[in-house]
Formats: sequence, C-alpha cells, structure tokens
Amino acid sequence: MRLPNTIGALATASLLLLSPLAGTTQAMADDAAGIDRPAIEKIVREYLLANPEIMLEVQEALETKQREQQEVAQRQVLEKANDAIFKSKYDGVVGNPDAAVTVVEFFDYNCGYCKRALGDMQALVDENPDVRFVLKEFPILSPQSREAHVVSMAVHVIAPEKYTDFHEALLSTETRADGDVAMKIATGLGIDEPALRAEMENPQIQQRFAETYDLANQLAVSGTPAYVIGKEVVFGALGKDVLQEKIETARACLENAC
Repeated sequence: MRLPNTIGALATASLLLLSPLAGTTQAMADDAAGIDRPAIEKIVREYLLANPEIMLEVQEALETKQREQQEVAQRQVLEKANDAIFKSKYDGVVGNPDAAVTVVEFFDYNCGYCKRALGDMQALVDENPDVRFVLKEFPILSPQSREAHVVSMAVHVIAPEKYTDFHEALLSTETRADGDVAMKIATGLGIDEPALRAEMENPQIQQRFAETYDLANQLAVSGTPAYVIGKEVVFGALGKDVLQEKIETARACLENAC
C-alpha cells in the first residue's frame, strides 16, 4: 500500500478548493459566491481525522481504476502487435511449435525468479501437449545479462534444435550468467564457436532487443518473469498451478470466443 500516494490523491480530490495555489481569482470567486473557505477547510480536516480509513478507500478505488485502464491498454497492444508477441521467428520456442496455446515469457538469465520458474515451464509443457512457451529475451538486470542473451540469440539462429537445451542449461547455472558462461555452455553442446561469434555481431540482435523492450513498455512489463497468456498479461513467478489456470482460461477462449 502506497500511503503517500493515498494522501496525495485524497488531498487532490477533497482539498483542491482550499489550496492557496488556486490564487486570488479563485478567492474572489468564492467571496462572490458566498463560500466560507475556512469553514469548509475545518469540516474537511475534522472529517478526515475522524475517518482516516477513507484514505485507504480512495487509494483502493484509484488502484482499481488504474488496473482496469492498464488491462484495456494491454488488450489493445495484444491485438495490434499479435504477431510480434506470439509469432516472432526470432524467439525461442519450448514445447510443441504447433501448439494451440501459447505462453509468452519475458525473462532474464540472471533473474532468480526466472530460474525458479524454469521447472514450472518444463512441467507445463510435459503435461500439456497443446501448450508451447515463446521466450522473449529481455536482459534488464545487468550488462552481463545482455552478454548472455546475445549468445542465446545467436544460438537460436545457428543451432535452433539445441536452443532448448542451451536455455535450460544457462538458466539452471548457479554462477552469474555472462558471455563467457553462455559461450561455454553453447560450445559444450557442440555448437561451432566461430560461427556463433560471427552471428553475435549481427546488428539484428540489437534490433530485436530494442523491439522486445518496446513491446515490454507497451505491455507495462518492467520485471521478470512476466507472461502473456491468451489475452492476459501476468507478472511474477506465480507457480505452476496458477499458470495452469491461466492456460485453461486461454484454452477455453479458443473454443468459445472471449
């Protein structure tokens, strides 16, 4: 709960008339209308002191309205940028590539929550043949993360058949992921290092990062992991059971238009 925001919202809503910032023009208008500003100020102040819980009510109403507005904006983005979100050829895919239900995950290789969520993804893919995960390379935690993701994106181009093994190995590593760690894992899988390093210089990789950052901004994604499931954007490592519920909702929407 952000109490300072509560006070600010309440002050704006209930004390605007009383603010000295309203200026002389407002005071003159009040005088002309017969408004007793000190009396109103006293009433409002006494009411708020006697009923401080109203601050929480105002904040809850404000947060609900903001959340609803955000959901509307997200749905508009999902419709407008559907292919870029769900069908980009530059994103890695785990699971059946032709699956009916797609879970898009924004992740960072150094995100501890993403590491813990890896098992959820593996279990969900195993238990749901009609589900695939689309992986959005979203390095936001450090320059080392970006180095690791550059290698990852090059692996996806050079050896797409080994991408899943690479992704799971790098996300499972207990050491901090960077370019060297990622390269060691890639070459350990038999991927040609010179070819990989050549692809890492491809300017399209940086362009893909920029496009992902833009999509994340439009969807209000600022941390990892974050998921797009059907028509919903959800945040955080929610656990297998919650993700399964979201998947079932998305599956139902395929059968009955939502």
